[in-house]
Amino acid sequence: MKAFLSSCGIRDVRTAYRSPWQNPYIERFIGTLRAELLNYVIILNEKHLRSLLTEFIEDYYHIARPHQELNGETPFPQKKCELPSKLNKLIGIPAVGGLHHKYIRIAA
Repeated sequence: MKAFLSSCGIRDVRTAYRSPWQNPYIERFIGTLRAELLNYVIILNEKHLRSLLTEFIEDYYHIARPHQELNGETPFPQKKCELPSKLNKLIGIPAVGGLHHKYIRIAA
């Protein structure tokens, strides 16, 4: 891992043991992961955990979940929806096994 980071021009800086305030970004992510996923599921095995994490991050966290740091946008923004009208219908699409939902508008 160190060689990979070095090849990317990234310097490896280790935080002190038991000092979570030295890395607030990952601490925030871990808190979000616990609050929005891990507190609601029973992990069966490592494969199940990896599957849940992949689905949470790729299908929900980066696509549908607004981020405060990004002014309510997502890391991979989707096209903007047109203003609601009587002809549009709001559809919820389950994400992370139905634990969360993404919403889209379709013609009624």
